Amino acid sequence: MPLNITFRQLRVFEAVARHSSFTRAAEELHLTQPAVSMQIKQLEENLGIALFEHLGKKIFLTDAGNEFYHTSRIIGRQLSDSEEYIENLKGMRQGHLNILVASTANYFATNLLATFIERHPEITFSLDVTNRQHLLQSLSSNEPDLVIMGQPPEKLDVVAEAFMENPLVVVVGNHHHLFLNHKPLTPEQIQHERFVGREQGSGTRTAMERFFEERNLHLETPMEFGSNETIKQAVQAGLGLALVSIHTIQLELKAGVLRVLEVDDLPIRRQWHLVYRKGKRLSPVADSFRQFVLDEGSLLVPKMG
Repeated sequence: MPLNITFRQLRVFEAVARHSSFTRAAEELHLTQPAVSMQIKQLEENLGIALFEHLGKKIFLTDAGNEFYHTSRIIGRQLSDSEEYIENLKGMRQGHLNILVASTANYFATNLLATFIERHPEITFSLDVTNRQHLLQSLSSNEPDLVIMGQPPEKLDVVAEAFMENPLVVVVGNHHHLFLNHKPLTPEQIQHERFVGREQGSGTRTAMERFFEERNLHLETPMEFGSNETIKQAVQAGLGLALVSIHTIQLELKAGVLRVLEVDDLPIRRQWHLVYRKGKRLSPVADSFRQFVLDEGSLLVPKMG
């Protein structure tokens, strides 16, 4: 039996679920609270299941509500993309850009976005900087327009377009004995050193572990830190070595507080990628940003050395 669900009901439900409040949803949608309640009641009747439960003055999504909230966001995003695409074809240039960026890429991604927005000031945007796990979850849900990340996911059907090199290097503090020796090193000579790094599953952590595994070398479990900034501070303090993207250490190299070790087979040569779900129809704004990054991205990021 087909469901008789209206777009208005979807919009009202999404707002109530996002705010966990009928009142705030009504304010956002410029409706009265009784009108919001009626839309939710009709939606639940059409679905034949409760989407919210009331505990005192608070409301919570039921299991069915959580599932429907996920679906409503996807549908809402697709409708928004369609509206934007149609308006663009009619000659309108404004639009919204939703970008998700790996935390390591934030050191240059904001500059790329700033240059693009300077050329297209009528565009609005949202930029979310997050870890790899959240990137993969968002890609799986097809939420962002585009994702900037290092290693594309292997288990998701995505389009991944490389636009710039992403060398991974080993860094130490400027007083570390390995740097003071001023000698080229082998992977065997650093395998027993203490390393600091990101959480399990992060791109740089995976690359570091794979680097030693491919050479049949054992690496002690690194000390884990939740951000690149903390890792750099830990290395400066002498807590250990770190494998990092060279794009994250520009200021520290210029200041002389971090040093890149010369190690055989390093740096690890990787790429930065623009990633989106295969089959996704990019909005005109998103496609314009994509082309901008592919054409000019590597030219706008300061060269590292």
